Amino acid sequence: MAETRSVVLNVNGAGRAISVEPRKTLADAIREDLGLTGTHLGCEHGVCGACTVLLDDEVVRSCLLFAVQAEGAEITTIEGIGSGDTLHPMQQAFSQYHGLQCGFCTPGMILAGIDVLSRNPDPSPQEIREEMGGNICRCTGYQKIVESVQAAAVEMSNDGGSA
Repeated sequence: MAETRSVVLNVNGAGRAISVEPRKTLADAIREDLGLTGTHLGCEHGVCGACTVLLDDEVVRSCLLFAVQAEGAEITTIEGIGSGDTLHPMQQAFSQYHGLQCGFCTPGMILAGIDVLSRNPDPSPQEIREEMGGNICRCTGYQKIVESVQAAAVEMSNDGGSA
């Protein structure tokens, strides 16, 4: 049996103790050990953005990090935004403005959009495209994703920037 290491991952505001092999990716730990399946695995090379999470409020590709590297950091997954039955403004905008189709890329897109607005609360469509260029969607033409981020920017600026 492979060697394991105990780690505490701070995910969505709660510390969770798990035992992982040192080579286990953060994405796999989130999905398999914590049961948070909103973090998707696409390319497993850090190219597609499906595994995007926020690590200490910065976008990271969870398929490129080992779970042991994330110990002590604050990890936010798609399950950690919004509250109860209330969607986060970015989730609401993606729903209202049809920024999703199959939904596979959506969790990563939403977290990337939140990251964009945390750094630039009023981005132009071109800035959104550039900032989110690392997240790939195979279903849309990206226009509805850009419109969704723009709508969320307006909503978030109206409610004080709730990220």
